[in-house]
Amino acid sequence: MTVSDLPAINASLNATAGVLLIAGIAAIKAERKKAHGMLMGAAFVVSCIFLICYVAHKILVHGVHTPFPGTGAWRGIYYTMLITHIILAIAVPPLAIITMRHALAARFEQHRRWAKVTFPIWLYVSVTGVLVYFFLYRWF
Repeated sequence: MTVSDLPAINASLNATAGVLLIAGIAAIKAERKKAHGMLMGAAFVVSCIFLICYVAHKILVHGVHTPFPGTGAWRGIYYTMLITHIILAIAVPPLAIITMRHALAARFEQHRRWAKVTFPIWLYVSVTGVLVYFFLYRWF
């Protein structure tokens, strides 16, 4: 593995987290509480691994920003997506921790309230993380 492999690994981790989040929601809607807890815990672990790999990549490339080569409307679409992705990605770790702490403490009403905010933001960050990768490394 080389430093140039890390963006693809990061995108894979984001995609995996997204799939686990969706599976976790499906599990709770089917009233499979134990499966829900396991899937959401796995999504959290995968997201933590992503964060470690992301920071490692930034350290190894000395924080170099990868410029977007697209032009025209694609440039506006990409940077709008990137900015919202970054801002919301900052919010995910504390939101996820608060939401999980409520579940682990059996405060399920508070857990549900927090999850209604946390889930869509976390899923958006996971999906747009994959899209950022494709915009930067595959499509343009």
